[in-house]
Amino acid sequence: MRADPFANEMSELDAAEAGFPDWHERFGPAVAESAGRRSRQPSSKDGKPIEIGNAAELRRMIFPPIRYVVPGYIAEGCTLLAGRPKLGKSWLMLEVGLAVASGGICLGNTACDQGDVLYLALEDNRRRLQNRIDKVLGAFAEEWPAAMHYATEWPRAGDGGIEAIRDWIIAKENPRLVIVDVLAMFKPVRGSSESLYEADYAAIKGLQTLAGEFGVAIVVVHHTRKSNGADADPFEKVSGTLGLSGAADTTVILDRDGSGATLYGRGRDIEEIEAAVTFDKASCRWSILGEAAEVRRTDERSLILNALKEAAEPMSSGEIADATRMPNANVRQLLVSMMRSGEVAKASRGRYLHPDHNHTPHHNDHKITNGADYLAARDGDEDE
Repeated sequence: MRADPFANEMSELDAAEAGFPDWHERFGPAVAESAGRRSRQPSSKDGKPIEIGNAAELRRMIFPPIRYVVPGYIAEGCTLLAGRPKLGKSWLMLEVGLAVASGGICLGNTACDQGDVLYLALEDNRRRLQNRIDKVLGAFAEEWPAAMHYATEWPRAGDGGIEAIRDWIIAKENPRLVIVDVLAMFKPVRGSSESLYEADYAAIKGLQTLAGEFGVAIVVVHHTRKSNGADADPFEKVSGTLGLSGAADTTVILDRDGSGATLYGRGRDIEEIEAAVTFDKASCRWSILGEAAEVRRTDERSLILNALKEAAEPMSSGEIADATRMPNANVRQLLVSMMRSGEVAKASRGRYLHPDHNHTPHHNDHKITNGADYLAARDGDEDE
């Protein structure tokens, strides 16, 4: 790096005393120019100065808490909601939009603060949207919320779509939520010189910047691709490149597997979400059942109890696994917990029955009379 020739410049007085009376005329303009370069503020392409702070000032700043549009699930900022086609993503966001617009509840019993909503139903028409709202609100709804604004056509992001959303936000007194359903109908057409990652990142970044500028929530509905394996991270299923989830503040995945539907959420400002959910076809509404791990454990216990109740004879863990289509290791682990809580009874070594069944012990049955006998029997099962 070239050294600054004026880094250690002498004062005019020092220079004169050192025998350079014409120092100012010879070196003054160059020193002034160098000092100007050092004091010049960085600026963006449009000439606006870039604001640069320091850590000491940042420490003393006080920021308001993150505002939730749907407490615990959707916060201000840009959220990417992805799920398989026809799984119910649009029903979910329509329910959320109506709840926010009316100050009502969604997801079973989650209360929302009232505010203006813009729902871009880009795959629907007015007739279908009317029919869907009617199903969600029910035939006995007296009024539909006037704060629920919609459009079935909207310019793409590269054709003024983001500026149009900005105009809507500015025009409303209490803008809270914008729903873009779906991303494929809104994102700009990829340029010939853009990589897939750059195009995906740009598709979300404009909305993310807009959400941060006005403190609103913008939810973008998108699709997931088919999983490569049963144990794949659900966030890796988002269709497209990592540019989509990289630009969004939060990524939420609505997924379904053999255990039921799960809502996963991960973001910069929210607590991680892994909730079991269920869809009611009659009301076309989603409900949160609870933490997925606990709900699934309860569901598996019910499967085991049903299998034992329907069995004519005590069952082994392997037979229960076959009847419930659960992994044998899961069945064995749950049976230990269910024995402790009295949910199942043990007929003999390695064989279980429903507590409502009366079983006549065989002379070879291992009689369990106390806690020590139970632990010995339990430990003996580990070798089966």
